[in-house]
Amino acid sequence: MAFFPKTFTALALAASIALPLPAAALDDQQKKEFGEFIKQYLLENPEIMLEVQDALQKKQEAQRSVKANMAIEENSTDIFESKNDVTLGNPKGDVTVVEFFDYNCSYCRHALPDMQAMLKKDKNVRFVLKEFPILGPDSIAAHKVADAFRKLAPEKYADFHVALLGTEGRASDETAVAVAASLGVSEDKIRAEIAKSPNDGIVQATYRLASSLGISGTPSYVIGNEMVPGAVGLDDLEAKVKNMRSCGKTAC
Repeated sequence: MAFFPKTFTALALAASIALPLPAAALDDQQKKEFGEFIKQYLLENPEIMLEVQDALQKKQEAQRSVKANMAIEENSTDIFESKNDVTLGNPKGDVTVVEFFDYNCSYCRHALPDMQAMLKKDKNVRFVLKEFPILGPDSIAAHKVADAFRKLAPEKYADFHVALLGTEGRASDETAVAVAASLGVSEDKIRAEIAKSPNDGIVQATYRLASSLGISGTPSYVIGNEMVPGAVGLDDLEAKVKNMRSCGKTAC
C-alpha cells in the first residue's frame, strides 16, 4: 500500500516517544488501531518472523553456551580426567577431545571414522571416550559389558570399541559379549566382573554430568571450553583442535 511507509514511520515515532509511558497511557481505540497495524505489517512482511525466530534461536544457543562453559569449568576433572573413561591417542596430548557416546547411536557409528582419522593424522591429540547409554536397556547392557571389558583388558578396549560400535544391527548384552570373546575375554570373566563391579554408579554420574552440560544426545563432544553437540564431522573437529593450539579456545 502506498501509504504504508509513512504510516509506519509515524507510528514508530509515536511508539518511541510513548515508550516510557505505561500501556495504560493508550486508550482502547489506540490499542486496537496499533494492534491492527502490527498485524497488517506482519502479514505483509512475514519474513520478519523468520528473522525473529533466528534471533531467538541465536539467543538461546548463546545462553546454552554460557551454561555449558560454566559447567565445563566446574566439572573439568570429571570431564577430562575421570579414571572410569578410556583414553585413546596420546595420553599426554596437548588437546583433549571428549566424546559422549552410545553403542546404539547411528550417528556415533558415522562419527567413528572421524575419531579414527584424527588419531591417525594427529599424534598429539588425546581422545577420551565417555560411555553414555541413553538408548534403552540394550544400550545399558552393552555398556555394562564394555565397562567389564575395560577393567579386564584395557589394552584391547580400542579394538572392542571399534568392533562393537561398527557391528551391524543393535548392540546388546549378547553382541557385546561376543565381541569380548572374539578379543580373548570369555563370557564367564565378563559376567564375574559385572557381578563384582557393576557400573551403575558410573553411568549415573555420567548422566548427571551430561545434564549439567546440557547434553541430551549422542555423539556430543567437549573440546576445551566448548560443548559440541552432534556428529559435526572431521573437518570441524580438526578446526577446533587447531584453534585450541593457536589461542586456547575452540574459536579464535
